Amino acid sequence: MKGWEFHPGKTVYSCIKRYIMKHVCYYLLVFFLLLVAVPAVRGAVVDSTASGFTVRQEQAVSGDPDILFSKFHQDIGEWWDPAHTWSGKASNLSIQPYPNGCFCEDLENGGQVRHMTVICVDPGKKFRMEGGIGPLQQFAVSGVMTLEIKPEGDRCKVSLTYTVGGYIPGGAAKLAGVVDRVLAEQFRRFVEYATK
Repeated sequence: MKGWEFHPGKTVYSCIKRYIMKHVCYYLLVFFLLLVAVPAVRGAVVDSTASGFTVRQEQAVSGDPDILFSKFHQDIGEWWDPAHTWSGKASNLSIQPYPNGCFCEDLENGGQVRHMTVICVDPGKKFRMEGGIGPLQQFAVSGVMTLEIKPEGDRCKVSLTYTVGGYIPGGAAKLAGVVDRVLAEQFRRFVEYATK
């Protein structure tokens, strides 16, 4: 096996130690480079009680606010994870970018799902929708999701906040972490798509 060669005058222990150190250093270097190269997405459950919760994702990115804004709603089928759709196809998703517009999904059998309703469109700055997404749709809850884009020098701070309140059997707090993880992945995919 390459790297395990025995060198005359050295013990087997020193050869093994050399091999391990060489590979540990390599993986530490790769890990460090990933930390530096990939901008951090900060996300968290901001608040959580039995009757509701707020989750937020945010990241500073390079890009034009108007382009980021339009890619959020116009290209949702390009960046949304198809595993979190009813049809299994992100291409079936659409958002109508005006008040009372539908964040909807077409089903293969001709049906349709309304995930959320648009309530605020401020181009390049703010996009807000209301509704219970995913498993929250079956409960007596109201949710408000807000995408905000704020220019900061030559970059933009992009945040996605989702606040949910209402009745969920067993309490809403138990779903806060799950919703946070799903939205963190969607937000990561959006940022990656919108900034490439």
